[in-house]
Amino acid sequence: MEDVSTPSFPPAPRGQLGYDQDEVDRALRVARARYDNFDNGSDGKRLTTSSIRHTAFTMRKGGYSAPHVDAALERLEDAVAMRERDEKIERIGREAFLRETKTTAREVLARLQRTDGERFDRVSVLQRGYDVREVDAFADRLVTFLRGGTPLSLREVRGVAFTPKRGGYRESQVDLLIDAVVDVMLAIR
Repeated sequence: MEDVSTPSFPPAPRGQLGYDQDEVDRALRVARARYDNFDNGSDGKRLTTSSIRHTAFTMRKGGYSAPHVDAALERLEDAVAMRERDEKIERIGREAFLRETKTTAREVLARLQRTDGERFDRVSVLQRGYDVREVDAFADRLVTFLRGGTPLSLREVRGVAFTPKRGGYRESQVDLLIDAVVDVMLAIR
């Protein structure tokens, strides 16, 4: 049995905030239990790639090193994605799964190929959204990747961050598209 008094991750470097240790430990205990009972997630509390991707922790002094925890969550998301993919292929068949994945990729590509400055809705000039130029530049990288050009890693897509700017792109739309790209990348691994 694992010694619960030993920290799961190294602490954040001195002078930096890290993820709240209790929150991380609790979230990973729940994730492990749900992963171990993956086939019995009929109670609506099933572990999914989306639930992992949207896990967030409070930043605290003396917290766990964020890069170490993030890397563990990425590994967990990869493992769950493989299970989800295999389960879906078993349910609908490989051909239908590939068609569905290609359809999603085409929809994402269509959105990304819109004109710079018009890819997503904008928030008002009194609100902050994602910096339009930064998002458009990343969108261009995604287009190149999806067309079979320059490689792009899952880590780069998962970790992309944009500067908040007044009148920027609506964050929720950009985030949903990034999630769709991650889903496509996980599906074709």
